[in-house]
Amino acid sequence: MEALMQSLAGLGAFLLYFSLSLAFLMLFKVVYVRFTPHDEWKLVKEGQNIAAAIGLSGSIIGYCLAIAGAASNSVNLLDFALWGVVALLAQLIAFYLLRFGFMPRIVERIEAGEIPAGIIMAATSISVGLLNAACMTY
Repeated sequence: MEALMQSLAGLGAFLLYFSLSLAFLMLFKVVYVRFTPHDEWKLVKEGQNIAAAIGLSGSIIGYCLAIAGAASNSVNLLDFALWGVVALLAQLIAFYLLRFGFMPRIVERIEAGEIPAGIIMAATSISVGLLNAACMTY
């Protein structure tokens, strides 16, 4: 019984970090679709746009990778929250770099349902999330 209690000793911290992670994920979804010129969520739900689904899925995965890195490397909840915001900003910056630096027509291409554009968006978001998570190790 004592071993079980020792194993569950971190349950409170887990619940706090996990709850904050889910809150950050919901915040990311709201912020991301508002800062991008096209509402990926609407394109997926109403238009069944596969390219938008791929791009949005990649951005969510990329953000979750960064949040996972922040959770495993933070020293407290405030530190975690700060790095969660940094991760959100990194994903937005990645979108704008791709849109204005490398693929100026990516928005139109995703809106048109071009799957390669959605894949590039997803790959960029996941890559930035991986780099972000790796850079959070200190």
